[in-house]
Amino acid sequence: MISVVPHCGYLSETSRMLEIHRALRERGAPVRLAAHGGTHQNLLGRAGVDYDLIEPRLTPARCAELVRSGPGLGPPDQSMWTDDELLAHAGAEATYFRDHDVSVVVTGFALTTLLSTRLAGIPLVTEHAGSFVPPLAERGLLPLPTGPSLPPPLRDLPPEVARAAYNERFGTRDLYTAGFNRVAARLGVEPVPSLPALLLGDLTLVTDLPEVVGVTVEEMEAWRPAPGSPYRPSTRLAYAGPIHAHLDVPMPARAEALLSSPGTTVYVAMTSTAPELVRAVVADLVAAGDWRVLVAGTVHDVVDLEALAAGRVVVEGVLPSHLVLPRVAAAVVTGGQGSVQAALSSGTPFVGIPLHAEQDLNVHCAAQLGAALIRPVQSVVGGVGVWTWLDSSRSRRSLRPPPVGPVGSPRSTGPGRLPTGSLRCTPPRGRGRLSGRPRRRSCPSSG
Repeated sequence: MISVVPHCGYLSETSRMLEIHRALRERGAPVRLAAHGGTHQNLLGRAGVDYDLIEPRLTPARCAELVRSGPGLGPPDQSMWTDDELLAHAGAEATYFRDHDVSVVVTGFALTTLLSTRLAGIPLVTEHAGSFVPPLAERGLLPLPTGPSLPPPLRDLPPEVARAAYNERFGTRDLYTAGFNRVAARLGVEPVPSLPALLLGDLTLVTDLPEVVGVTVEEMEAWRPAPGSPYRPSTRLAYAGPIHAHLDVPMPARAEALLSSPGTTVYVAMTSTAPELVRAVVADLVAAGDWRVLVAGTVHDVVDLEALAAGRVVVEGVLPSHLVLPRVAAAVVTGGQGSVQAALSSGTPFVGIPLHAEQDLNVHCAAQLGAALIRPVQSVVGGVGVWTWLDSSRSRRSLRPPPVGPVGSPRSTGPGRLPTGSLRCTPPRGRGRLSGRPRRRSCPSSG
């Protein structure tokens, strides 16, 4: 039996676990979905999935606290969960796995499974690292973080020197792990030796394409932790292809009306962040021109943003991004892999405002393809406009429609299928004009 365990405090991880669950069911695999509840638990039922609830349950309020304390957002000297929560969750999960004869666990950022699978003596599969994995650092491919996750000692170095040092330091930091290791010692199980190890399972699914990240299939799957390295010795990596959400939620009538009317619409989908950043982005978009703005508010109470420009700003809750993105001129996201891959699959350019290093990598890879622009978060909250910057002549010239679509690979769990030996263009479909000029089809060489 395979147990799929999402962290329902995150929309991205809930939706990606639903995609994996669906793919496993289609292949005839025995699978059960289990969770501790939380903010996006309702999406499990909407998808028609039978699921089990494991105690203790997470309330939406506690989920919001966990998101705010996660890597890149919360202080690095804590571990999101309290020690008592880690003990309770790990013990309950291990009991559930034994009672249901689970042989492998697949999780989306339910990090307590790092402990519970060890208690139960079964392997753990993860996908939440995306492509933020050791082989990229070992080849010097990780970009410098644009936000506060850049270590202070590197901030005053020349960029190339800082980037080399950043890649060399990958895996040497044990941020956010202290609580996990205290509880691991109490339980008598293997500790978590570093921050990257917090994101890696016994098998880590690299949810991207070799052409995008710059590491071949053979190199990725041949990687092994060196003796004494800051990873669990059992860690293995394998490409799974892109995975992004196809949520079974209706398009709200007001969103449909905005998307159907003539003009240029920008989609703001920034979920796992503070509402203040959403407010800053939308306020700038409204001030910069006649753009219409559709906001996926999700957990944020930001409906008051509609008063900034009556009829031009529409705020909804959870939206089906795979249906919205093909119909907008551009998107603004923080850069999680789900959002990035949904934009690429839709042929929609985007501005990425990364909050932590993994998002920096996702946006950087898309920018290298000409599909995205990177905006440091500190300049957004500091008052430098997102759209003003996007509409500048330099930024406008650098942005072109993404060269991939639909996104996928022969091994992808998503519905798209794209041979990993090639990338191809998708012409834009009905998005009006971006920055006052017709969008053009463009595709860099895939060589």
